[in-house]
Amino acid sequence: MRCDVVAVGTELLLGQIVDTNSAWIGEHLALAGIDSHLQVKVGDNLERIVAAVRATLAQADAVIMCGGLGPTQDDITREAIAEVMGVELVRDDAVLARIEAVFAARALGRGPMSANNARQADVPVGATVIEQRRGTAPGLICPVGDKVIYAVPGVPDEMKEMLERAILPDLRARAGTRSVILSRVLRTWGLPESTLAERLAGRIEALDQEGNPTIAFLASGIEGIKVRLTAKAGDTAAAGALLDAEEAQVRALLGALVFGVDDETMEHAVGASVAAAGWRMAVAESLTGGLVAERLTRVPGASSWFRGGVVAYDPEVKFSLLGVPRGLVVSSDAAAAMASGVRRALAADVGIGVTGVAGPDESEGQPVGTVWWGIDLDGSVTTGSLALGRRERQRVREFATINVLDAVRRQLLDLATRS
Repeated sequence: MRCDVVAVGTELLLGQIVDTNSAWIGEHLALAGIDSHLQVKVGDNLERIVAAVRATLAQADAVIMCGGLGPTQDDITREAIAEVMGVELVRDDAVLARIEAVFAARALGRGPMSANNARQADVPVGATVIEQRRGTAPGLICPVGDKVIYAVPGVPDEMKEMLERAILPDLRARAGTRSVILSRVLRTWGLPESTLAERLAGRIEALDQEGNPTIAFLASGIEGIKVRLTAKAGDTAAAGALLDAEEAQVRALLGALVFGVDDETMEHAVGASVAAAGWRMAVAESLTGGLVAERLTRVPGASSWFRGGVVAYDPEVKFSLLGVPRGLVVSSDAAAAMASGVRRALAADVGIGVTGVAGPDESEGQPVGTVWWGIDLDGSVTTGSLALGRRERQRVREFATINVLDAVRRQLLDLATRS
C-alpha cells in the first residue's frame, strides 16, 4: 500500500508557513507500515491542484490532501477532488447543521455565522465525511476507482486527530495486512558522504538484494553525515530487531566514525564519555569564542561534569590567565598550554584549548582556516590541527568547534577501550 501526500496552499510555496504537516503525516504513515514515496506542495489554483492530484494518484494507491478545506474563495480542495472524481459537489445537511451548531456555541462576541462557512458542508458525490471534532471543516474519504483520496484540514491538531482516528485505520484495512516501518539514524563525523558510501558499498549491495532493511545517506553540514537505516516488519518489536542487527553491521564497518544515534549530538557523546569516567571538563577558547562551551552546555545535566570555560581572545589573557608562554598564539604549543592552563585554573580533569585564524585576515603568518587544539587528559597532553581553508568566518568557527569536540570524543573513547 502506497500513500503519498499533496499539501495545498500558496502560503506554503511563498514560505509564509513551514509545512510541518507533511512531515508529521509521513512519519505516521511509516509507523503504520504504509509506504510513502512522494510529498508535493501546490498553490491555490484549481487547474494545478487537479493536475498534482492526478499525477500523484497515478503512481500511488492513495493520496492525502492537506489544506484548502476552509470557507474562503481560495479554499478549493473540495472542488479539485470533485473534478478528479468526475462528480458534483452536494451540500450535506448534517454537516451544515453541525457547523451551525459550532458557531452558535461560539457566538458570544463573534456575531452570526458567515454565509461562506456553509461551503465547508459541500461534499463530492460518493465521498464519505470524516466528522470534524475540533473545528468546522470536515475531512473526506473519496474513492477514485480502486484508489482513494483523503482530505484533511491544514490546522495541525485537526489534521492529526482525523488521521489517527479515521485515515490510518482505513489505510490499514485497504492494505489488508498490518506492518510497521521504523527508521534509525546513525550520526557520523570524519568522512565525506562519497567515502562513507564506499565503506558501506558491500552492505548496501547485499541489502538491495534483500530489500529490507535499507540504508540511505543525509549530508547535514556541521552535524556530519547521517546514515538512515529503515526496516519494515509485522510489528514494532520485529522492526526494531531488524534495526538492531543492521546497526551492528554498520557499526562494525564504520567504527568510531559513528558518534550518536537519532537525536544524540556530538556534545552528548562527549558529555556521556566524561560523565562515565567520573571526570570534569573545562575549555579555553580563542577563535571559537565560546562556541565549544555553548554546545557542551546544551546537554541536560552538563553541570555535573562541565566546570566552565575561558574565552581567551586577547593574547594577554592567554599569557596571564592560562600560563601560555609569550610568543606565537596560533600554534600547537599555545593550544596545549591553553588546555593545561584551563584544566588547572578550573580544577578539572579534562582541559581543552583551541586557537586559530577565523578570518577575514591571516594572523601570525597562518592562513584563514588554520585551527590548533590541545587536549589535556589528567596531565597527558595531545594536540591536533586542521586546515579548513578560506571559508566564511562563522563557518570556520563552527567547523572548528565540532572537530575539536570529535577529537576529544575519540580520545576519551580510545582511553575507555584501553582501560
